[in-house]
Amino acid sequence: MRDLNEPAPAPFVLHLGDCLDVMRGMADNSVDAIVTDPPYELGFMGNSWDASGIANSVEMWREALRVLKPGGHLLAFSGSRTYHRMTVAIEDAGFEIRDQIMWVYGSGFPKSKNLDGTWEGWGTALKPAHEPIAVARKPLVGTVAANVLAFGTGALNIDGCRVHSDDAQGGEYSVKRFAPGASVNKDGNWRQDVEFVGEMKPGRWPANLIHDGSVEVLAAFPDAPGQQGDLTGHSKDRLSKGIFGDMKAARDAIARGDSGSAARFFYCAKASRADRNEGCTSSDVPAVATEATMREREIADWPARNGNHHPTVKPTDLMAYLARLVTPPGGLVLDPFMGSGSTGKACMREGFRFIGIDMTPEYVEIARARIEHELAAVTAAAEAAATPAPQRDLFEEVA
Repeated sequence: MRDLNEPAPAPFVLHLGDCLDVMRGMADNSVDAIVTDPPYELGFMGNSWDASGIANSVEMWREALRVLKPGGHLLAFSGSRTYHRMTVAIEDAGFEIRDQIMWVYGSGFPKSKNLDGTWEGWGTALKPAHEPIAVARKPLVGTVAANVLAFGTGALNIDGCRVHSDDAQGGEYSVKRFAPGASVNKDGNWRQDVEFVGEMKPGRWPANLIHDGSVEVLAAFPDAPGQQGDLTGHSKDRLSKGIFGDMKAARDAIARGDSGSAARFFYCAKASRADRNEGCTSSDVPAVATEATMREREIADWPARNGNHHPTVKPTDLMAYLARLVTPPGGLVLDPFMGSGSTGKACMREGFRFIGIDMTPEYVEIARARIEHELAAVTAAAEAAATPAPQRDLFEEVA
C-alpha cells in the first residue's frame, strides 16, 4: 500500500529513446497492461522505423513480458502480411496467445502496381481493410481468480466493454432447459422439466471484431434481427437454448422487433482530424487534393496541414476501449511504440496511468501535447462535476 504522505505518481511519463533500452531500466512486474501499435515492418511510406525488425524481436517482447505483472495482457496491432511473424515472436518470448481482435475499416488505400496494355485491369495488391490485434497474456500465478486477487491482472473487463444497444437491455429470462443440479433419467435422457431462471446483463458480450462504420464495411454484414422475445417473458425450449436470434415467444413473451445490419454490434470509427490534432497546432489548408495519388500523398507536406502528422494514428475511442478491456481500475499502461500518443490520450480519458516510449523527438512532443490536452479536459470535467450547484437565496423574490 502506498504511503499517504508520498506524492501520487504522475499520470503519465514519456521517454525518448529505444524501447528496449528504456524497458531494461524498468522494474519487474511493474506494469498492468501493454497496449501498443508497433511498426508493421513494411517500410510504410519509406519510413525506416517501419522496417527495423523490432516488432519481430523476441528479445524486445521478452523485456515486455518481464515488466508486465503476472497475468498482464498485451494488445499489439500488426499488418495483415506480417502479423504472423510478430505473433510468433510474442509467443516465443513466453506469452500465451489468447485471441486475435480484428479491426475492420473501409478507408484503406491500395498500393498496387497497376498493369496496362494486354494486362490492363490487373494489379499487385488488394485494398487494405483490416488490421489484426494480437491478444496475449503473461502466464498466471495459480488460477485466474488467485492471480486477479494478488495482482489485479489476468482477466478481461467484460462488463466495462459490453456493446450497448436498444435490443440488449438485459433483465431476467426463464427457459426450460437442463439446469445446474438436474439429473439424467434411467433411460439416459436429460430431464428437461426444470425451469432455469437467469439474469441477462445489459449490453452484448464484447467480440473480437471491431469496425469503423464505413459504407463498405456495413455492406459486408448481413441483416440480423435482435432479440425476438422479451427477457422478462418465457421462451420456447429449443436445441440451442439461446436467448437471442430465432427465439420464439411463448406465453407472455413480447418481441422487441428491431432489425438491421449485424454491424451495429461492433463499432469504432477511424481517427478523425479533430481527434488527431487536439492539443496540436494545425492548418486548414489541404495537404493533397481529394483524388491525390499515392505518390502525391507520400511527398505532401503533412506537417504544414496537420499538427499531428504521424502517418498511422489510431482513434482514441478504439485505444480507450482496448485499454479498458485489459487494465484494472487506476492501472498502469505501457506503450513501447507510442507514436503520436493515442494510447496515452486514451489512458487519460479512462483514468489509467501511462508510460510511453518513442525514438522520434517530434512524435514525443506531439504525444505530449495531445496527452496534456486530454488530461486537462478530463480534470476540468471532474472539477465541474464536483462543484456543487449554486444555492438559491431563500429570500430571493420569485418572479
